[in-house]
Amino acid sequence: MELVALLSTGKGTWAQVSGLMKYGEWDKIILVGGDFAKQFTHEKKFEFLKVDLDKKLKELRDEISKKLKGKINGTEVALSIASGDGKEHMALISALINFPAGIRFAALTKEGVIDL
Repeated sequence: MELVALLSTGKGTWAQVSGLMKYGEWDKIILVGGDFAKQFTHEKKFEFLKVDLDKKLKELRDEISKKLKGKINGTEVALSIASGDGKEHMALISALINFPAGIRFAALTKEGVIDL
């Protein structure tokens, strides 16, 4: 299963995404974020999709959809929205369900990676 994660704002949220990447078993990792998120590094291989997080909601959804097209192989993805704000979350979720792709929210807890 692919992991799709938003890399945006929020103190400590990049650590949540990093831990999820490290401790999960993923076929592919796709990170979506703005210009600042290009600085993110990790020992595991990932694909970074740069988007303009300042766009209006529908425009952001459309940009995410365009950049994700052809990158999701299965019928569902693990999704992390630990980072970011409501507008960014709605745009990403809307883009994914319009493919259509099912979503399993993934989180890293003390017990390990869990599906919510």
